[in-house]
Amino acid sequence: MEKSYMSVFLLLVALSCTLAKEPPKKETKGPKDTKDTKETKPKLPQTLSRGWGDHLHWTQTYEEALFRSKTSNKPVMIIHHLEDCPHSQALKKVFAENKEIQKLAEKFVLLNLVYETTDKNLSPDGQYVPRILFIDPSLTVRADITGRYSNRLYAYEPSDAPLLLANMQKALNTLKTEL
Repeated sequence: MEKSYMSVFLLLVALSCTLAKEPPKKETKGPKDTKDTKETKPKLPQTLSRGWGDHLHWTQTYEEALFRSKTSNKPVMIIHHLEDCPHSQALKKVFAENKEIQKLAEKFVLLNLVYETTDKNLSPDGQYVPRILFIDPSLTVRADITGRYSNRLYAYEPSDAPLLLANMQKALNTLKTEL
């Protein structure tokens, strides 16, 4: 009886060891032989831009953005978005590909957030994405610079690129008249 238990035990150990091993990797013969193997690119570390404009200088935190705004006398542009939101992804694509927006964005202290801040001034009409707010160097949220929607004042869609560009210019022009 003990021999049969021992045999079953050894069989289970051997079976579990066999199942725990990784399957053998397929060798590829060259770049043309890609039918049987999946090509995976190494994942690059995510930059602070998160794809909104890699050549632009982005700040890491809300507090850093406010500090840089105050010391450089530049307005802050905060983009609230989510990586898995199709609306955020569509706006990001337009933002990153629009040369005028990218050029004008260089004149701002930039921050994109994929999380909510504790500052309730950054969600005056709710916590939705994507939304873009402007803050002047006196650290005042610009409630007068809004998108075209009455129920989501700071929302922009890809088709709103001209309005976003105009609002960016408005944030900069107001700053110049205050100097």
